[in-house]
Amino acid sequence: MARSTFEGPVLAGDNRFGPLRNVGYMQLVQDTNVVLTNATNATAGYGGVSGQFVNGNGIPNVNATVYTPSSSVYPPTAATITADTVSTTTGTLYRGIVMYLPYGSTINDILIDTNVAITLSAGTAGTVTGKIGNNFDTTTYGSITTMNAATGRNTVAQTGAQLLSCQSTTGDVLYSPAQGSGPNSNILSQVVLTITIPYTGGTSGVLSTFTAGTFSMAVRYTQLDGNIGTTTTYPYGNFD
Repeated sequence: MARSTFEGPVLAGDNRFGPLRNVGYMQLVQDTNVVLTNATNATAGYGGVSGQFVNGNGIPNVNATVYTPSSSVYPPTAATITADTVSTTTGTLYRGIVMYLPYGSTINDILIDTNVAITLSAGTAGTVTGKIGNNFDTTTYGSITTMNAATGRNTVAQTGAQLLSCQSTTGDVLYSPAQGSGPNSNILSQVVLTITIPYTGGTSGVLSTFTAGTFSMAVRYTQLDGNIGTTTTYPYGNFD
């Protein structure tokens, strides 16, 4: 078995020239599965810890940085992820996933599943919510009102403004040196899922830990061709 990686984007069609072109973009997917009971970095299903989100492209999951969005600041600045908190018998836990996409991608679908419901070492989880944005605890691309039940796929609610944002992901991370030859290869977009887990009835002054809880996230997207319509020499910025 073999695999290959390259800059992309991938476009295909059997009528690439002339006025009637049937060329389309290939849809790409990034996915991450998290097991909240797994607190060991760089292991399968690693779910992160207090103040630390994960990324699945490390294969297996690894600690990942959520950056303060900027397409002009280098080096990029890490954002602050709120640490888990407890006050007497109530508390709030935060876990999440960050994915890095090519700048200007079109997000076609966001799939987030609750595979195993959350249970805690002490107390009862309240309403577990999800936010999908380009930073910690933001909703640039959508939100989920409840992720408690392990009944399958969650409903990602999206407003017109959020769907418009999905048409072209923001430039969030300036990267140097550029890893590719494209006009935007030094800029990355980030998609961040923030899962907020409030709870009550815990042990006074002691932060509760997870005894169960599994989630999966997949983002389907198409990569922008930054050359389309912008060049006057081969490949002419079209589909040639």
